[in-house]
Amino acid sequence: MSKDLIESVKKLREITGVGFKDCKAAIDETGGDIEKSIELLRKKGIAKASNKMNRTAAEGLCLLEEKNGEVSIIEINSETDFVAKNKDFISFCKEISDINFKVKADLDKINKTLMKNNLTDLIAKIGEKITIRRAVFFDNKNGDNSFYIHGAVEENIGKIIALVKTSKKDENDTGKKVAMHISAMSPLALEEKKLDKAIIEKEIEIIKAELLNSGKPADMVEKIAKGKINKFISDNTLINQVWIMDPKKKVSDILKENNIQIVDYIRYKVGEGV
Repeated sequence: MSKDLIESVKKLREITGVGFKDCKAAIDETGGDIEKSIELLRKKGIAKASNKMNRTAAEGLCLLEEKNGEVSIIEINSETDFVAKNKDFISFCKEISDINFKVKADLDKINKTLMKNNLTDLIAKIGEKITIRRAVFFDNKNGDNSFYIHGAVEENIGKIIALVKTSKKDENDTGKKVAMHISAMSPLALEEKKLDKAIIEKEIEIIKAELLNSGKPADMVEKIAKGKINKFISDNTLINQVWIMDPKKKVSDILKENNIQIVDYIRYKVGEGV
């Protein structure tokens, strides 16, 4: 067995939690395509959907700046966690984060801005590829911004940052609590109408294939699939998710109790989706 094949099987096992034999068979059948292998294992009913699927790990940091109620976030990637802890890399990231806030998350302007720590020089010094990956800016108009940082390595620097804009600030600090929920539960969209239709269509395809492969009669598949896709939508849309601080309630219940709405939100996790 070649080294590349072993690595592909290992990666597939880490993502899906499926045994070596089934992972190798999937890799062989799909010609080494990890994404297609995941889909194949799910259709066979061997692997279940998880947040690890369709995502490749990368290292680095997420950084946040907040001034006068305005907030910016930027993700900067490195190849290894060792470099992500390097003081020169962290210093570079802090400088970029400051620039990111000033230019309101315009990546073109960031790349054109003269930096004290030149990116090319830093790459040569550290010996790893460094990527300024993505950025976002929330102004202080039309609502109140709250955020939560998980796995903080320094103030306003961490591995996961959730930022939420609510219609107002309230005495229960609901915005901060919702940001904590978002950090933990990783919703795909605020509500069903904002969920990517391609994601739903792909999920329906996988669910139906799994049901047919499990021996369910064709006339029952549509009915069962409808229930499963409704649960998928509920589990992955923020307002329909079970509230992490009280499993008897949904996020929508908490918003209603506090007479507050979610205007927008974003969640950055280092390396997610790379």
